[in-house]
Amino acid sequence: MCKMMEDMCNESLQEGIRQGLRATALRMLEAGEYTLEQIAQISTLSLEEVRQLREDPSC
Repeated sequence: MCKMMEDMCNESLQEGIRQGLRATALRMLEAGEYTLEQIAQISTLSLEEVRQLREDPSC
């Protein structure tokens, strides 16, 4: 049971980190001062993920 709870906590933490990275990438896209490649490099998201955010920020 303890291992299951630990796994759930880790999953939640990872999802929160991912959401933070996406929020950062969105702010960078809105600023319009960075290339998609720069955003991917700085945010550690894939270039494809950054392209998807540019096309549909709600995804």
